[in-house]
Amino acid sequence: MADLDELDTAILAELTHDARRTNRDVAAAVGVAPTTALDRTRALRDRGVVRGAHLVVDLPAVGRPVQALVAIRIRPPSRPRIEGFRNWVSHLPEVLAVFVTTGAEDFLVHVAVADNQQLYAFVVDRLTERPEVADVRTSVVYEHLQPGPCGGERPPRPTT
Repeated sequence: MADLDELDTAILAELTHDARRTNRDVAAAVGVAPTTALDRTRALRDRGVVRGAHLVVDLPAVGRPVQALVAIRIRPPSRPRIEGFRNWVSHLPEVLAVFVTTGAEDFLVHVAVADNQQLYAFVVDRLTERPEVADVRTSVVYEHLQPGPCGGERPPRPTT
């Protein structure tokens, strides 16, 4: 685990909220000189604490408004089957994220598509055609919030 002091943690919080912030803005927000903020940010990258920044795409704006989480069970379970499926599914254009999990399912796959017909085709024509796929459960996402380290917009706080 990385040894992070208060300044490192503050810089990470600022960059997590908006990775596009200028170094000068980050320095002002955490109360240090820009050179100090830059040195600390570089050190966080060099230590592997910061591994990159992610683009948050407005999926409806690019024609993919329907999101779903697809739980998949692989049978018989084996390392080659699990890894083979993981490598295949992670390269599909509909896939946003792949989680290899424990429990009843082996995978949880986050997808975004144009409509319910595309979602149905993805599940029935792509996933269930794979011989190792024993079971698929699909849950449509009503709303996708990305608070915290994932970036994105937080919902407005309720007013009282």
